[in-house]
Amino acid sequence: MDIASVLKVENLTKRYRSGERDLTVLDHVSFEVETGTTCAIVGPSGSGKTTLLGLCAGLDRSSEGAVFLNGVNLNELDEDARSRVRNQYVGFVFQNFQLIPTLTALENVMVPLELRGERGVQPRAEELLKRVGLGDRMDHYPVQLSGGEQQRVSLARAFINRPKILFADEPTGNLDAETSEKITELIFDLNRAAGTTLVLVTHDLDLAGYTGRIIRLKGGKVVADERVEMLDA
Repeated sequence: MDIASVLKVENLTKRYRSGERDLTVLDHVSFEVETGTTCAIVGPSGSGKTTLLGLCAGLDRSSEGAVFLNGVNLNELDEDARSRVRNQYVGFVFQNFQLIPTLTALENVMVPLELRGERGVQPRAEELLKRVGLGDRMDHYPVQLSGGEQQRVSLARAFINRPKILFADEPTGNLDAETSEKITELIFDLNRAAGTTLVLVTHDLDLAGYTGRIIRLKGGKVVADERVEMLDA
C-alpha cells in the first residue's frame, strides 16, 4: 500500500442474510484516501454509506474484499486487535453523539486516552473543550447539554488521541441549520490544525462541498468519484 494513503478499500462487498436470501449492501467498492485530505461519501438513503464507513473504521467485517487502515489489513485482525487499531489511529463523530451519560463532558473527552492506559490526560481534554467553546461546561453531564454542545464534546473526544483519520457519520444530521454551520466550521478548523484525514458520510451536499473529494454511492456501488474545489468552512 502506498504510504501516502491512510485508507485503502479493495473490492469491498458486504452481504446480510435477509430471510431466504442474501442482501448485498455494498458491491465491490474500491478507492483510496490520501493522508491529510478530506473526502465526503454521499448517496441516497440505503445506498450503503454508513455500512461503508463502519467497514472502513473496522467496526464491522466485510463479506469480501479488504480494508487497509494506515497500512494494516483490518480483515486479518480479530475484534480485539481491530479495537486497538481504532483506538490508535481513528477518531469518530456520530450523528447521535454517543456520549456516556454517566460521565461529565470532561470525562467523556478523556475516555479514549484512558482506554490506552495513559495518565495525565486531563489538561489536553480541558484544552480541547475550551477550543470547542465549552470551557465553562466541562462538569456538565450530557443530559444537561444541548444537541450542539453534545456534538462539540464528541468532537473534542474525537481529536483527543490525535487520530490519523477522522470518520464522521452525518455529524450535523440531528442539528438545526445554525448549529450545523457552527459544528461544520469546528470540524474543519480542528481537522486543519491537526492535519487529520477526514472521511465523512452525509446526505447534505452543502456539507460535502467543504471537502476536496466526493464519492457517490448508489445501490451499494460507487457511481462517481470527483475531486472538487473546496468551499471555505
